[in-house]
Amino acid sequence: MPNIDPTQISSTNWLIKTPLRRRLLFVYLPIVLLPVIGYLLWHPGKRVNDGRFDLKQNGIWIGHGYLGDDAWFEKYNKQDQLKDYRGSDAFFKLLKPLQQYHITDIFPHLCPTTPGGDLPGMDHEQSQLFLGLAKANGLCVLPWVGGVYQKHCFPAQKSWRDHFVQSIVTRLAEHPQLDGIQLNIEPWPNGNRDLLNLLDELNKAMPENKILSIAAYPPPTRWQPAPEVHWDQTYYQQVASRADQMVVMMYDTSIKYAKPYELLMRQWTREVLTWGAPTPTLLGLPAYDDAGVPWHDPDVENLHHALRGIHAGLADLNDMQRANYRGISVYCHWEMTDEKWKTLEKEFCK
Repeated sequence: MPNIDPTQISSTNWLIKTPLRRRLLFVYLPIVLLPVIGYLLWHPGKRVNDGRFDLKQNGIWIGHGYLGDDAWFEKYNKQDQLKDYRGSDAFFKLLKPLQQYHITDIFPHLCPTTPGGDLPGMDHEQSQLFLGLAKANGLCVLPWVGGVYQKHCFPAQKSWRDHFVQSIVTRLAEHPQLDGIQLNIEPWPNGNRDLLNLLDELNKAMPENKILSIAAYPPPTRWQPAPEVHWDQTYYQQVASRADQMVVMMYDTSIKYAKPYELLMRQWTREVLTWGAPTPTLLGLPAYDDAGVPWHDPDVENLHHALRGIHAGLADLNDMQRANYRGISVYCHWEMTDEKWKTLEKEFCK
């Protein structure tokens, strides 16, 4: 039997295997790389820096103390915050960025309702001062009322609805400079008939010149932790037909990556504007930092990515399709920082 050098066997085997390895590399490397390259090149959002979608009719949710009485602060042990909300100095401190960033609609917190249907108390002197200055400076004031479904709000009970509606009507009579109210009940189940009855009763009871605004849910999506509370097209249209304004809460998506969130914002923008027409609509954007909760990642859900998504969605629509678009609404004022205001100025404002 001839002598065989083991090194020759090893070298021969390597030569035999090398073409196979190369072939596998050429086959599988593109399969791995193409999706990565595609994702890097994919831009579902749109950067807009010329202010074309700023109609100067934007909104923002603001804190309780601008209208609420001292009892709310005592209940939640926040008495040290009262000074930040009271008096004309506090108003003009609030007003400065509103004017600078073209915000006209403000939603002061006036939640939660009691289980019996009563709104929290308003400080009469502070409210009169605030509302007078707001009117003089062209602001539309719509207190944000409601609470947690089945904890504070029981729309299935006719007695609760009657009491809640009467409480709203009383507040509007006591403070005629209020422009209306914004209804915010969370979660608001998709298809819930009791809440439609509540809207019908509010429309019947509220003065004709007062606005019924809705803190609305966007369409369902696979990303949502509770898709059953997001509104399908039929229900969204039923709510919008009963409202004077829709302000859509386009956040708390549980998405962990920026580009999918931008894509969702793009899709939602197209859907809510076409579904809700002709009801005037503001697109609610996140400016809060609830890090650590599963439904919100502030590195993903923020003004920067949200604005890119809505810009792309608005650009997808023609002038007629976005005729009911009025602007954006920021959630929320007490989370805004200088950096966030600069983002709004650079990436949205005209």
